[in-house]
Amino acid sequence: MAASKNLAAERGAWICFEDETGHTLRPPKARTWAPRGHTPVIPVSGKGSGRVSVAGLFCVRPGKRPHLLYRVKVHRARKGERRSFAETDYAAQLDAAHQYLKAPIVVVWDNLNTHISAAMRQRIASRDWLHVIQLPAYAPDLNPTESVWSHVKRSLGNLAVTNVDHLATVVRNRLKRIQYRPHLLTGFLAQTGLTLEPEPP
Repeated sequence: MAASKNLAAERGAWICFEDETGHTLRPPKARTWAPRGHTPVIPVSGKGSGRVSVAGLFCVRPGKRPHLLYRVKVHRARKGERRSFAETDYAAQLDAAHQYLKAPIVVVWDNLNTHISAAMRQRIASRDWLHVIQLPAYAPDLNPTESVWSHVKRSLGNLAVTNVDHLATVVRNRLKRIQYRPHLLTGFLAQTGLTLEPEPP
């Protein structure tokens, strides 16, 4: 991570931690209150299919408030439909982040096959404002975006949605709430133990 901080400082860039998550129509289980002896029951029809994928960018820069940028994709379980984000989706998200932040970007992400494919490497090479750093094989504790996903899933506990579009609307609503709570985002970064100041030479 020291390399990403030093590189970002040299370029005047934002460090953007990227990660993906998914949500299905089956609600996450969560604790709740109920009268003694009356187990609460949430009816779920079991009808319908599909899932919601979210790709997030947790963007930080010394002296600036953090930003959460995200894209939501609805999968309707149609024949031949891709069930995840493609290289074109990631490239479009990074382009949008670059335009929004108005600065170079250092992206920190994992070794997902789409992240390291030849098509993705080609797209990265064509963007001189973009630099990518790979996280170790499995290091969720270093990525504050993981805390965002955990927070969202807790807020969806025991929620019974009617269909995949309803689920996508609720997920967007939860993410938008987080966007407007910079102190919460700062707390997610603090949980990683990472600092933004560049390492001394």
